Amino acid sequence: MNLPIRIGMDTSKSVFQLHGVDESEVVVVRRQFRRAEMIRYFERLPPVLVAIESCGSSHHWARLLQSFGHEVKLIPPQYVKAYVKRGKNDAADAEALCEAVTRPSMRFVPVKSKEQQAACMLMTVRERLVSVKSQLSNAFRSYAAEFGIVGPAGRQNVTALIKRVLENDSLPEMARDLFRLQAEEYAAVEARLAKIEAKLMKWHREDDVSRRIATIPGVGPIGSSMLSMKAPPPETFRSGRDFAAWLGLTPKDHSTGGRQRHDGITKAGDSVLRSTLIVGATALLRHIRKGRHKPTPWLASLLERKPPKLVAVALANKFARIAWRLMISGGVYNRPAAAMPI
Repeated sequence: MNLPIRIGMDTSKSVFQLHGVDESEVVVVRRQFRRAEMIRYFERLPPVLVAIESCGSSHHWARLLQSFGHEVKLIPPQYVKAYVKRGKNDAADAEALCEAVTRPSMRFVPVKSKEQQAACMLMTVRERLVSVKSQLSNAFRSYAAEFGIVGPAGRQNVTALIKRVLENDSLPEMARDLFRLQAEEYAAVEARLAKIEAKLMKWHREDDVSRRIATIPGVGPIGSSMLSMKAPPPETFRSGRDFAAWLGLTPKDHSTGGRQRHDGITKAGDSVLRSTLIVGATALLRHIRKGRHKPTPWLASLLERKPPKLVAVALANKFARIAWRLMISGGVYNRPAAAMPI
């Protein structure tokens, strides 16, 4: 039996489906392994090209197989789907991976190191805590409104509302106990979030790329840290526009028959990273409307012709292009004199 030169591997928690071909493109491996069996198989196998769908634990398996001497390529799931001929099962997915990895135009996901994954974990833990904090504050506001206690909008006013509610002696004892319980939970989440953000700021200060990207007005430490953590190597992209397209900040193209038709942005890539850039752009536009900054002619013209949300997306697109240029050049953003920097 000939040895495979290329293998597509469909992964799961405990079952792994392999599809391998030899130099003549003849199928020589079509087997299902348990976890331990799969590891022993690749340990004994001479170096081959292995294609894995980019998903949960895929970076771990890529690092492990690379330690055995194999070349591993991670493929985004949406790019594999086109090569699944009919039906949807593990064997069909493994065969599609084996085929897709040979395409010259195929795009791959860089394999993350353990340190990179730890940094990404830091960011996702923060996102979860921010979400929990928002849920708790919204719940507290709604419960307080049931007793006629309404506070001003804004996260900065939640603590004052909690204090008002806890000091209200007219509430039933059971309600006061429940409000006190929620206030303690809110305080605990705030404390955990403060610890995580301290770690994140320490990481930001120690990372050269993140510090340089943060020089872009509207891209703070959170946005710059996310770009440094999650973005592939800048050399992967031919231009800043390609990088913005990877983030999903370019229009959808539905052109046909010579007729150009563009819809809203594609929203491809990392949704949290994209939304963070748009939030930063929105904050920058708020400063412009309040007269704190003077816009460039490009931005002033856009504000006159387009709605604010569309301008924020266009500004986020520009953030992405500038960030790519800084990652490529190794420089920092130079602020133009007497005008907004964007």
